[in-house]
Amino acid sequence: MKLRYLWIALIVLSLVSLFIGVTNITPSQIFNLDETQQQILIHSRLPRLISIVIAGMSMGICGLIMQQLSRNKFVSPTTAGTMDSARLGILVSLLLFSSSSPMLRALTAFTFALLGTYIFMKILDKIKFKDAIFIPLVGIMFGNIIGSITTFFAYKNDLIQSITSWLQGDFSMIMSGRYELLYLSIPLLVIAYIFANKFTIAGMGEEFSINLGLNHKQIVNIGLIIVAMVTSTVVLTVGLIPFLGLIIPNIVSIYQGDHLKKNLPHTALLGAVFVLLCDILGRVMIYPYEIPIGLTVGVIGSGIFIYLLLRRRAYA
Repeated sequence: MKLRYLWIALIVLSLVSLFIGVTNITPSQIFNLDETQQQILIHSRLPRLISIVIAGMSMGICGLIMQQLSRNKFVSPTTAGTMDSARLGILVSLLLFSSSSPMLRALTAFTFALLGTYIFMKILDKIKFKDAIFIPLVGIMFGNIIGSITTFFAYKNDLIQSITSWLQGDFSMIMSGRYELLYLSIPLLVIAYIFANKFTIAGMGEEFSINLGLNHKQIVNIGLIIVAMVTSTVVLTVGLIPFLGLIIPNIVSIYQGDHLKKNLPHTALLGAVFVLLCDILGRVMIYPYEIPIGLTVGVIGSGIFIYLLLRRRAYA
């Protein structure tokens, strides 16, 4: 797939997204909007579009980095406990810093996301049976354990409703002043592109990396920090978006191969296009109501995940 086709799809879907909503705004009115329409466009629909694009790009690239470092195509923030760890961090910030700023909450979520991802990678090192399907199952079980701990303490402290708001991804509440934390992901994605070749070498194994003069542990830690920071900002701002970091890199590798640096732009654009498409479907299926993005991505993503599993089995 040519990169320009993804750009065209992104632009077209972005324009469609701007003009979908309860308040009627058409392209012909764009230069003749009343005050209410201007407020909705500037303070609701544009922030929503920006957050969709950033979240889609970010989670797709996080999945690509994790798959490269773990050498497993089915590892992602969803199947490595990273998202669940970030949600536990949000609960801890609510318990310890009830009136905390978004930045402090993000730092707490980042710390837990990094710790959870690091523990998963250590578990991965100890597992001798490195089957491609077995590893993500371990990650899902690990994430469920963390999720159960989060739910237990949330119930115990009457915070289950607060923490449930971060359980399922939802762009309906995005507006000016509530999404700007996502901008932190942009420089991290640039760093990921700069280190792409080193991530590729690190993914070939510690011994191979050291023989080439690469500090394997340092590069792996940089990758994990990028994944943890990006995931925590997305979870804190939007909520959990399942399967995104899992399926997008796999789809790109099917038609593009496994060159990480070459795949980064494709992964970023396809991630944004996929989330935009799912968001538009969720907004028109039961219009004027909408289906949360976590549900639409979860249903479509799980179907694609099953296809990838069957495809791998067919070629095994």
